Amino acid sequence: MIYLDAAATTPVRREVLEAMWPHLTGDFGNPSSHHGVGESAARALAAARAGVAGVLGCRPAEVVFTSGGTEADNLAVKGIALAAVSGRAVAGAGAVAGARAPDAVSGGRPPRDRHVVISAVEHPAVVESAEYLQRVHGFEVTTVPVDSDGLVVPAEFAAALRPTTALAAVMYANNEVGTVQPIAELAALAREQGVPFHTDAVQAAGWLDLRLDALGVDSLGLSGHKLGAPKGVGALAVRQRVRVEPLVHGGGQERGRRSGTENVAFAVGLAAALTLAEAERAEAAARTTALRDRFIEAVLARVPDARLTGHPTSRLPSVASFTFGATSGEAVLLQLEERGVIVSSGSACAAGDDDPSPVLLAMGVDPVEAQTAVRFTLASSTTAADLDTAADALVASVSALRALR
Repeated sequence: MIYLDAAATTPVRREVLEAMWPHLTGDFGNPSSHHGVGESAARALAAARAGVAGVLGCRPAEVVFTSGGTEADNLAVKGIALAAVSGRAVAGAGAVAGARAPDAVSGGRPPRDRHVVISAVEHPAVVESAEYLQRVHGFEVTTVPVDSDGLVVPAEFAAALRPTTALAAVMYANNEVGTVQPIAELAALAREQGVPFHTDAVQAAGWLDLRLDALGVDSLGLSGHKLGAPKGVGALAVRQRVRVEPLVHGGGQERGRRSGTENVAFAVGLAAALTLAEAERAEAAARTTALRDRFIEAVLARVPDARLTGHPTSRLPSVASFTFGATSGEAVLLQLEERGVIVSSGSACAAGDDDPSPVLLAMGVDPVEAQTAVRFTLASSTTAADLDTAADALVASVSALRALR
């Protein structure tokens, strides 16, 4: 099997399993317990938090462990927006429950308007969180369009902001077409207006710089299973000055931002996976980019009507996505699987959905053509031979399907 669906998930790395194992067996304590077993777990959790913070260039206190990227995005979009308009929030250790808070970024100003800004190509975790704020809390949602390559135009983003906007969110790198947004530029525009800025960096992790200061963001979401950690763990890095209304209430863990007994073993696994990925990032990104470009060239040359989707150069090293004229993407996927090549027709979160991709529609792709989309996503372990085989299999698959018409 040649697995080219790494954007959906990756296998757990052996080094990660080895780091987790003690905390799944003998070192099993509750990190909130005030005895030796609990204190040992608390030390492991603190070390994991410091490990994640080291890669992100933030303080350990600014890292909130979550169940994955979806929860991280929900906590950022709902939590920051609700805190900004209500003044009721938690901002790190020592916050008084229910106390009226200063503005989320610039401090001292009254609560903001019920207004959030997102891009037209966000993950459903961000889109549906914004829709929840609109439906339940009366927020206005402004959706910034993208160009035909999937890029947010900075001038249009700036025009959507208001000095009293509660939150802006733009994905760092798209999970379907791989387009990388100019996050530092967009975050700077938000900062000029004093607007908190969140980015979903789930797909960017392991490929792009994640340092909060380099990006200029106020919060950033991650997911472990894209990096070689288990499914079910992620993190939200959120600046201490940014107020967050918790979505999960109870014991006050994670400095009051997410209650519930922490999953120590999985937090350790996330830290190990993220640290390994960061250490390997420069070499892996350069090598994978070269393989990706070679594969794209082969597909465009050998498959009639193949069209690359996403930005031709400002894209993740790992993503090559195409449409195939009038040939069903799902049919291509099944043909490829029969030939031992595993890919997807888009986001794993939308698997089984017959509707055309909202991301492709936002980019101006015709709805019929959008349903021909196929996404190939490489891992750092993908080889040139893997991609040569995949290209041959794709040519054979498309030819077989077109012969049936």
